Amino acid sequence: MRRPVAFTTAIVLFVEAVGIVVLNGVLATVAGNQSMSLAGMDPDTMVTGTWVMGGVFGALLLLCGLIPLLAGLRDRAPGRFARIALIACAVVHGVLGALAVGLVGWGAFAFLMAVLGLIVLTLVAFERSGPEAGRAGAREAPAAV
Repeated sequence: MRRPVAFTTAIVLFVEAVGIVVLNGVLATVAGNQSMSLAGMDPDTMVTGTWVMGGVFGALLLLCGLIPLLAGLRDRAPGRFARIALIACAVVHGVLGALAVGLVGWGAFAFLMAVLGLIVLTLVAFERSGPEAGRAGAREAPAAV
């Protein structure tokens, strides 16, 4: 069950990355067409910032999607840095889900919570067991009394 969950998580994160880039592209186009600015900021700066934000968020989601994809292909737990990245991605989805209820609606909340659940399920499914036997520094289990 670990591999299908990891592959599903990777696909959802890849689709979400594309969606974020497209959404930011639409926002940048609207801001540019209407010459919108915030507190007197140059409209071209708003458009450039929106495109950059979309690209950065899309790239981060792609990187977070590569982690479960590689874990599913290798059928082993992600490393320390990869687990930290997935945990950070899960926390961001949780916070965005809480904000999305009031700003966007329950549909966005449900989607973000589903992605959060997939990320957590991937982390739990590939949970590492205790220290491997034979590894340097591993303690032996106490004898049964």
